[in-house]
Amino acid sequence: MGKENVIHLPLGLLGFEDFRKYVLLAEPEDAPFEWLQVLDRQDLAFLVLSPFEVVPGYEMNLDDQDVEFLALQSPEDALVRNIVTLRPGGTSTINLKGPIVINRRTLIGKQVVLTNAADYSLQHPLPTAEEGGQPC
Repeated sequence: MGKENVIHLPLGLLGFEDFRKYVLLAEPEDAPFEWLQVLDRQDLAFLVLSPFEVVPGYEMNLDDQDVEFLALQSPEDALVRNIVTLRPGGTSTINLKGPIVINRRTLIGKQVVLTNAADYSLQHPLPTAEEGGQPC
């Protein structure tokens, strides 16, 4: 795994602050889902999904400190992924309040709390295949 693919989350993820280096793995059979894999722990990965797959009009309002921390110069710099929680026998959900924002140019990322987080759910249900939804 080359260093050019390593995503650095200097503050880690909520509850996983000790893990700061990740790779984003996209397997065609898992699309549109991806895995945010801890670099040095093959047994620790998070299922992630672009929020735009679930909510096409998703609006991400970042505070100025997060924009500065991530050195985002334009919206196109931001790669956005949200953590999915799979619930066997229940509705799987996506956290729309706390996306992981990665600068595509620097590969520095941060899990942020949106300034418009009140507009979104921590456990937004994913559509199921039976509902004709795309993701599941």
